[in-house]
Amino acid sequence: MLENLFNLIKEQGATSVIENPAVPNEQNEAVLASATHSVAEELQGTLAGGGLQNVLSLFGGGGNNSGGGLLNNPIVSNIISNFTQKLTNNHGIASDQASGIAGNLIPNVISNLISKTNNPNDSSFDINSIIGSLTGGGNAGGGAGGFDVGGILSKFTGGGGLDTDGDGQVELSDIVSKVTGGAQQAQAGGGGGLMDMIKGFMK
Repeated sequence: MLENLFNLIKEQGATSVIENPAVPNEQNEAVLASATHSVAEELQGTLAGGGLQNVLSLFGGGGNNSGGGLLNNPIVSNIISNFTQKLTNNHGIASDQASGIAGNLIPNVISNLISKTNNPNDSSFDINSIIGSLTGGGNAGGGAGGFDVGGILSKFTGGGGLDTDGDGQVELSDIVSKVTGGAQQAQAGGGGGLMDMIKGFMK
């Protein structure tokens, strides 16, 4: 999933990063890697904090997750802020230019990521592999601890929102707990794990 995310960011970053004179050419790949890390790190951090429902809501699509609505999502705004800091602190890009790059690139990336995840004809992303890769579950089917996250996602995209009956809530809390634990272990065990993996995709 991380390699596909890196490639998606590379594709979306053609104008805002690669052709941008504010980003030195020799830093293009490193900046794209930082963007990839910002997205993965925030999603993993949200999961580790018990925010599976927030991540699933983000990927559930709908009116709030397209165009300008994405900017109101706290996960997306945190990614933009994180990436802006990386651009200024790690890549020496002026803060106004950094915020412009992040504010342009990240919503486009997340919008495309949501669209691809929800497109049954696009196999580059699915919710199981995204959550699985961030919780140590790998990319196997049902990856995040061996359950079908996509099935849970349907509870967020259905007309009634969350299933409020007792069984559904217990099942959901069990899954949140399992994903939270997996993400925390992945964070603790990795150290610089996510960034190390992302750097492996750079040419």
